[in-house]
Amino acid sequence: AFHLNLHAARPPPTDIKTMNAATIRTLARGAASKAVRLSATSNTAARPTTRLFSAAAAQTAPELPDSITRVGTVSAFPNEYPGQNYLFNWSLNADGVTPLKKSAFRIAKPLDLKVAGLDLPKKSPLNVNAKGERSKVPEAGSAGLDFDTFDDVLQSTKDALSLSDSLFCPEGHVPGSRTGVRVISNVGSSLAPDLVAYLDRMPKKDPKSQPITCYVLSGAEEFSGYAIEEVEEVLEDKSRVAVSVATVVVTGKSPSLKRIVAGVELSAEG
Repeated sequence: AFHLNLHAARPPPTDIKTMNAATIRTLARGAASKAVRLSATSNTAARPTTRLFSAAAAQTAPELPDSITRVGTVSAFPNEYPGQNYLFNWSLNADGVTPLKKSAFRIAKPLDLKVAGLDLPKKSPLNVNAKGERSKVPEAGSAGLDFDTFDDVLQSTKDALSLSDSLFCPEGHVPGSRTGVRVISNVGSSLAPDLVAYLDRMPKKDPKSQPITCYVLSGAEEFSGYAIEEVEEVLEDKSRVAVSVATVVVTGKSPSLKRIVAGVELSAEG
């Protein structure tokens, strides 16, 4: 059996006071040090870890995967502004032209000219005598123009217009009628105001393809022609009807207003 001799282990009275004071100081320092360690450990565990997502951070932390540096550009949607209208762009796309430079102006009234950065027409309405130009705008399928040539030029014109810096697209009625016309052109100040003055103004609704579509391209080889065909159109009640649509193509170094008007008039007459 183990017997503890309390009397032998007890120090003298004077030593008890000394040891008690030293022990108290030692215990106090140990408790304080332990509390600090516990506090530091607790704070470290509770503190969230900072994640580095920037390319600069990734360079300083080589253990991060390379994918961290591939951060996409943030963009807002919708991102519309003058020249960039989603509904109108989709309408142009239905006509075979995609404004890749995001600068396509629908011009249905004089104020739209100002939005496009163009001047107002000097005279409105504008009467255009295009009788002398009619013979220079053959119909596809006639002796002067075969369908294959017309289709090839039409497609190349659409492609070139899609790549143009800006598109100016006057819309209106053939004068004295309710036949809608849309002109898709890369010609601005020298043509668009006169076309707006020539065409009768029509109510501005949601953009859609018109019975007559003119593709006008400047800075290209000279060509003029038009084609009329029947297509199926779905009405609001889901019924289908056959309608006539016309396509006019006028290209050249500087396409003339009279040549375009001649194509519009021939298309309207059928």
